[in-house]
Amino acid sequence: MKSMKALALAACLVVSAVAAADEAPRTIAVSAKRFEFAPNQVTLKRGEPVTLRVTSEDVTHGFFSRQLKIDADLAPGQTVEVPLTPAAAGTYTIICDHFCGAQHGNMKLTVVVE
Repeated sequence: MKSMKALALAACLVVSAVAAADEAPRTIAVSAKRFEFAPNQVTLKRGEPVTLRVTSEDVTHGFFSRQLKIDADLAPGQTVEVPLTPAAAGTYTIICDHFCGAQHGNMKLTVVVE
């Protein structure tokens, strides 16, 4: 009888693990417009797969972070999906790497990975 209970418990754990693996990654909407990303900070868990859905509201922007291996171009009105699974805890910065005007250097998104 104990072995049947153990087998049933193991089967439940396998089904739970498969169901969790099939879940779609969390999606975070980010808008890009002169001279900001909104939101300007997101907090993620290490190893958590997410999709950043980034939309340019005005001009061409870049979405770049060497550390997070992100490099996307955003055309006006275009939405780009950027998959991200952060491997290490820390604070990372995503910048606009296309000159978009006088305050371009202030256009940053902070990613905090716990």
